[in-house]
Amino acid sequence: MTSSPLTLASTSPRRRQLLTEWGYPHHAVKPPIDDGELVRGHVSAGAWVASLAFLKARSVWDTLDPTTGASTIVLAADTIVHKNGEILGQPRDPADARRIVSTLVRGTHRVLSGVCLIAQGERVWFVDASIVTVGDVPADAIEAYIDTGHWRGKAGGYNLHERIKDGWPISYEGDDTSIMGLPMQRLSSELDRLGLERIGTTPA
Repeated sequence: MTSSPLTLASTSPRRRQLLTEWGYPHHAVKPPIDDGELVRGHVSAGAWVASLAFLKARSVWDTLDPTTGASTIVLAADTIVHKNGEILGQPRDPADARRIVSTLVRGTHRVLSGVCLIAQGERVWFVDASIVTVGDVPADAIEAYIDTGHWRGKAGGYNLHERIKDGWPISYEGDDTSIMGLPMQRLSSELDRLGLERIGTTPA
């Protein structure tokens, strides 16, 4: 197996942490595009999140030095929350965070993580879906959470394990790493197939 450097087209601390925990050396680059300026149009939620991942990966791939890019793998991902036909991304401000979190309690929603890998001569796209159910969270608990600012930079305004640890009534079906922003179970298979060496072992 040959070692190929991995470039993560994201500066998300959670995605970096997941790659590190799963033993994949990498470096991170902020994609030179602002997906907040893009308009979804009439595409499905899955097609939208996959398209965002591709655009991020391709924008970084196009900046690579052609002489070194041949041995590089570029990874990009995007995660959205989808409920009742509405895509819920990262909250813009506290009021938006309050609205989004209040929308998610006492119900079930889907979390979609789109992933794109670009390597020399190969492109891989996929979307991983999970289902999350949130029970009743009192209004004062929601308000206390909004005050922490921990909703910033998170799709749907929350981090799965942070909210579970804090006692929120949450259950889920699927890959918990996907809900956190990077579906490592499926992604690891693709990275291994592309010849990326790991350090250590897969987390239990």
